[in-house]
Amino acid sequence: MKRSVKILLKTAAITVLFGFGGLVAQAGGWDNFKLRYFSLTQVLNNTEKAVEDAQQSASPGHPPRVNPSELLDGGPGKDGIPSIDDPKFDSAATTPFDESQEVIGMVVNGEAKAYPIGILNWHEIVNDTIGGINVSVTYCPLCDTAIAFERGDTTFGVSGRLYQSCLVMYDRRDDSLFAQPWGLGVVGVQVNQSLERVPAVKTELGNWLERHPDRQVLSTETGHERDYQRYPYGSYNRDRTLVFPVRHQDQLRLHPKDAISYIWQSDDNTPQGQFSGESLQLVHEEIREVGEQTVQLGEQSLRVVWDEELETVRVEDRQGNQVPAATAFAFVYPAFMELSGSVN
Repeated sequence: MKRSVKILLKTAAITVLFGFGGLVAQAGGWDNFKLRYFSLTQVLNNTEKAVEDAQQSASPGHPPRVNPSELLDGGPGKDGIPSIDDPKFDSAATTPFDESQEVIGMVVNGEAKAYPIGILNWHEIVNDTIGGINVSVTYCPLCDTAIAFERGDTTFGVSGRLYQSCLVMYDRRDDSLFAQPWGLGVVGVQVNQSLERVPAVKTELGNWLERHPDRQVLSTETGHERDYQRYPYGSYNRDRTLVFPVRHQDQLRLHPKDAISYIWQSDDNTPQGQFSGESLQLVHEEIREVGEQTVQLGEQSLRVVWDEELETVRVEDRQGNQVPAATAFAFVYPAFMELSGSVN
């Protein structure tokens, strides 16, 4: 596209963006604007950059795990949603969030931290160090997937692309793209490589601080101006809306936004566009009703527990060690895993 045409399109997009924005704000519906008019930002950003960078860094011996054309444009370009790379923390006494704020809670080598979803809705990735381990705490607002990974000596950023409506991260070391719900490289040098997961739970801040009082809570001092107290997606987390096309939804027996957790272990097979390995879906309401259940994941016997204090699902091995699990909206599991792996 010629430069003059791009400039005209950008000018028109800015005019439309702010025109719609004023009308929506006056009508009190700014939250829904974020979802309904995301496509306008495509004109303002180089939304293809993340895929181009990953493909350029890959060799012929690293074919993509997914078709790059299926990595959909989420609106903001590469790093258009800024990760938090120098996180600051408040105490329980100084955090501006109330007890009902949802957080991702982690304990690593005795150090406990909480990462408010109110912040992650706007940043999606926090690159941090906890208990001496470098981690990336990741959250996709469109999928409610909360997963923490070991990051080694690199950091992860938000690519601006989505796969099955979920976050696609990129490794800043070599631009490889990773599908967050799998924790798996899908385009680039690290294709088919799995990231090491770190146990994390999604719960309310009040519940977390009951168990871990006076521990660190991610600060709103991020270097960016955002309304971290307001959910920016309207009724999305309660209604049946899916903004992007997602496969296998005809198999879904739950409301698409019901709360689930899933556990998984990948294998060495590399089917195009598919997960390969073992997985299980754990429906929160069903686990709450039974209280505790023993499940089999491959050769592992695991204990699934409804944690009354944290009000969430916890998974442990036979030794009582916490096993990494991911919370998600129910529509995510059939899109990424095999629905036959549900626990009923």
